[in-house]
Amino acid sequence: MNKPIVSPQQRLVSLDAYRGITMFLLIAESALIYRGLLELYPEGTWLHGFFIQFTHHPWNGLRFWDLIQPFFMFIVGVAMPFSLNRRLAQSEDRKKVTQHILRRCLLLFLFGTGLHCFYSKALVFELWNVLTQLSFTILFTYLFIKKPFKVQLIVSVALLVLTEVLYRIYQPESPFVKGENFGSFTDMLLMGKINNGGWVAINCIPTAAHTLWGAMCGNYLLSDKSSTSKIRAFAVAGLVGLLIGYGLDWSGITPIIKRISTSSFVFASGGWALLALAFFYWLVDIKKVQSWTFPFIIVGMNPIFIYLFAGLLGRWLFDFLSIFSYGFLDPLGLSETLLFFVNACLTLAAFWYLCFFLYIKKIFFKI
Repeated sequence: MNKPIVSPQQRLVSLDAYRGITMFLLIAESALIYRGLLELYPEGTWLHGFFIQFTHHPWNGLRFWDLIQPFFMFIVGVAMPFSLNRRLAQSEDRKKVTQHILRRCLLLFLFGTGLHCFYSKALVFELWNVLTQLSFTILFTYLFIKKPFKVQLIVSVALLVLTEVLYRIYQPESPFVKGENFGSFTDMLLMGKINNGGWVAINCIPTAAHTLWGAMCGNYLLSDKSSTSKIRAFAVAGLVGLLIGYGLDWSGITPIIKRISTSSFVFASGGWALLALAFFYWLVDIKKVQSWTFPFIIVGMNPIFIYLFAGLLGRWLFDFLSIFSYGFLDPLGLSETLLFFVNACLTLAAFWYLCFFLYIKKIFFKI
């Protein structure tokens, strides 16, 4: 196999496709695609078991949708060494790069908390949004991005050990009970409230491992190792993550719970993220199977913008389009569930076209 050396200025098509698919899946949720599919195939129908994978597991277990946030945080980490080296190559000193990172993290924090205010239609202080979590994981990863591999690995594992210790010290007999765990305790201290779904703000601590692991992979992609070595390393690391994560769960030591990001969840989801990177790198950058990637890549070119747009205006756009879709299709006698799904597809198409419009106009929102 070839031995390409990836330069900081080079865009990895595989990473762009990986990011684009993740963002496409995220905006599909805002377009209510998955809700529409579950209404078309309710419990008891043959496809319900498949489409239920596009919802979060209620507690102990792992569904496909539980992987999307770890994928996103991992991808951000993979891109960080490329971005950092590119900025340094453009004559920016480390101090300016640090200022940029701090400004970016502040904006992500404000965007994340602002979304909660929008959803609540009131001024609230809530720290459960992925952007709020990401503001911490990026800053934490930046502190260690130039450290040796062994140091990064030790730090990432230490984050998970710390999480285990905190939960088990707080509630030794039953550390992972919904609403009664250390994460919920800290939420009461920080925000004076507990999330009804069981999400906790200190998820940012264990999930910082996802971003740090991503940065480690990004550094490895920039190395002069052969593409074969890179794929093998990602695949082996991914399998080890799956073995540890599922092993902790199946043995009864630590359950896989996405909502409080248990160590077993971080290992398992991180394993899947690594395997996905190995697959996309092999298929897209090594085998050059790239023709299918364009529709997804343009979605990933403005990830934060389209995430915010879908979160803020997605429901409004859905309701606006329903005026026309329901108006034209209702006389055909289509069921309410089918009309809902068609309108969700139109909403997703509108999201995609907005990304396409920005792409052809070369408008890229960066923070």
